[in-house]
Amino acid sequence: MPFPKGFYKGNSLQTGLYAAVAAFLTYTMIFGFRKSYTVCTFDGMRYSGLNYKTILVLSQMIGYLLAKFYGIKFISELKRLGRHKIILLLVAISWLAWLCFALVPAPYNAVFLFINGFPLGMLWGVVFSYIEGRRSTDFIGAALAVSFIFSSGFVKSVGGWLLLQFHLSEFWVPFVTGLVFALPLLFFTWLMERIPPPDAADEAARMNRSPMLAAERRKMLKQFLPGLAACILIYSFATIFRDIRDNFSADMWKELGYLNQPAIFSTTETPITLVVLVLIGSMVLIRNSYKAFMLAHVFIAAGFVIAGLSTFLFLQHQLPPVWWMTAVGLGLYMVYIPFNSVFFERFIAAFRFTGNVGFLIYLADSFGYMGSVGVLLSKEIFKVRLNWVQFFSNSVIILSVLGLIISVFSALYFARKGVLLRVDKSKGV
Repeated sequence: MPFPKGFYKGNSLQTGLYAAVAAFLTYTMIFGFRKSYTVCTFDGMRYSGLNYKTILVLSQMIGYLLAKFYGIKFISELKRLGRHKIILLLVAISWLAWLCFALVPAPYNAVFLFINGFPLGMLWGVVFSYIEGRRSTDFIGAALAVSFIFSSGFVKSVGGWLLLQFHLSEFWVPFVTGLVFALPLLFFTWLMERIPPPDAADEAARMNRSPMLAAERRKMLKQFLPGLAACILIYSFATIFRDIRDNFSADMWKELGYLNQPAIFSTTETPITLVVLVLIGSMVLIRNSYKAFMLAHVFIAAGFVIAGLSTFLFLQHQLPPVWWMTAVGLGLYMVYIPFNSVFFERFIAAFRFTGNVGFLIYLADSFGYMGSVGVLLSKEIFKVRLNWVQFFSNSVIILSVLGLIISVFSALYFARKGVLLRVDKSKGV
């Protein structure tokens, strides 16, 4: 497939809108190769005392986990040339894994979810490298980040529709879903490859974004370790419960009495997508990166409050299930999305580092997925029989309180760092 040498031609606003649409659609298509199997419940399937679906989720998440640790180096050192080839190669490997999953009998086919997860775990950093370091990155990044809210529901709806409409085996749903998304992925990757690089004004406002070697990564960590550790802990909380909601939402909807309603996934995720896009995307209007960075802390704290309060009302039978799943999803994504879009983007610009967002996102992601894998492994090792709705709702209450406390600590830490930075500048340091 020939990729053009020329870039999209337009003014700053037009280029930002073009990049947002191209990135959003590209990652939505990528998601079509990832999560459609979660719409299947694989009822009654257990092997060696383990729930089969949990085995599948764990296998894929371990692939993601290792990809995130590998990506700390790979993505932080990524160069601009040949990125579209990397995207298509990694997706092709993940799709081939779904074919093998359908052909190889259970439980041996679970290994192919690991093979699916590892290449897909690298793709967020590759796609984000197209859009970081721009004055419009807040909006573009918000559009890209909300793609996995929208696509999570959209892909499940497509998978559920294929399952019911064509009476597919649950084992063939992921591969056939990938078939639906394959050609659109080629086209949208072609569009994304035409996004022009940041211009001089972008670099002046957001710093030059370049590969980061090991010494540069160590320097950043040493200077901001307590604050970054708090941020990683917050992100880990959000990742754990976002993954539980994402991977086991079909099971929760079944427990709530919404069996065989594939549209329910889009019903909850679409309004969340729109609200988060407006909230995070509006930060593009704030030119001062330090102020925008601190405002991101406010969004994160508010997300914990919304998730906790809505869950409390649900447990008191004062909030219907659909409203609760929407509200708790909104709260969790208000915590999760900033870290994948504006939080680290504005951190680099505010504290004037030359580097890239990929390093910080993959550092946070590696610990986040470690937490998710740890929770699911503990469930299986200790033979915990969960009602997913009860476990999720009770855990979110605890998460919200702890997350709010750590968010306040992070805000105070970076506020102090900001004061010291301004003092240093006034002294000409």
